[in-house]
Amino acid sequence: MTSPVDTVAAAVAAADAPTFEARKISTGYSWPECPRWHDGAFWFSDMYTGTLKTLDAEGNATVVVDATGRSANTDVPIVLGGFGWLPDGRLIVNSMHEQKVLVHGGDGPADLTEYADVSEFAIKAVNDMVVDADGRAYITQLGFDIFQGETPITSPLIVVEPDGTVSKPAGVPEMNCGNGIAISADGTQLFVAEVMAQKITVIDRNADGTLSNARDFATCPFMPDGIGLDEEGGVWAAMPGGGYVARFTEDGLTDAVPMPLEGGIASACLLGGPDRSTLYMTVGYEVFDFEKSAREALGGIFVADVKNHGGQTRP
Repeated sequence: MTSPVDTVAAAVAAADAPTFEARKISTGYSWPECPRWHDGAFWFSDMYTGTLKTLDAEGNATVVVDATGRSANTDVPIVLGGFGWLPDGRLIVNSMHEQKVLVHGGDGPADLTEYADVSEFAIKAVNDMVVDADGRAYITQLGFDIFQGETPITSPLIVVEPDGTVSKPAGVPEMNCGNGIAISADGTQLFVAEVMAQKITVIDRNADGTLSNARDFATCPFMPDGIGLDEEGGVWAAMPGGGYVARFTEDGLTDAVPMPLEGGIASACLLGGPDRSTLYMTVGYEVFDFEKSAREALGGIFVADVKNHGGQTRP
């Protein structure tokens, strides 16, 4: 039986895609996810420690947001997923299993309050997020309990408007385990990785934030997870268990970064750095056992120098 790594490697070879070497710049994390480049710094979620962190130039991490104190008031795990920034500079972040969006204030890492309750439209854990220039948040969700091995089902995107109103977008089909989500540099397109469909979907986005005309953008050789865009029209996608992070256009796979599984499982990627031409990749070892993942802290951050630029794409 062909392994996922062999399947992706065959797709890279068939595309005659150039490859770029990855190197580790930092380690000591649980399951790192949701990479961001903001105000000249690299940010990420250290998911099973309930924190958001930044890295300095030497790869040292600083805790900027700490949600662990919320565990005293709930019986669900405190795991921070996708996040972004409002026009006034405040950070908002998904508390995945609480099915809430939290807003971070200015009074220390633990200064978190509820921004929006999305439970009306969340079937199980919410997932990633992208915030547009007006402060509108688009949120993906798993739709089923992947951690307990439930059968996959489709689920809607969730939108939190700048005034806090929560809805699911009209005229947009449900996603098959929606994961990474991003907005093009000109704001006219929203991209979503549909894990269980092994594809990337693109949706037209209007000036008022409404969505329409969802369609296939690219088929992936393995399940896509976190994604990042480049200003040249490509979508970079991590394929956990597939041994690669790869770039896709409507013409197919164009570039790849080998990520051998013995070095960890690449979960997400984003173009960052001063000119946004450094591909940052979050890499972990244990996603299903939260306690083990946090205790062993084997996750790391990798980078690769690529030929594309993130420009004004979001996140």
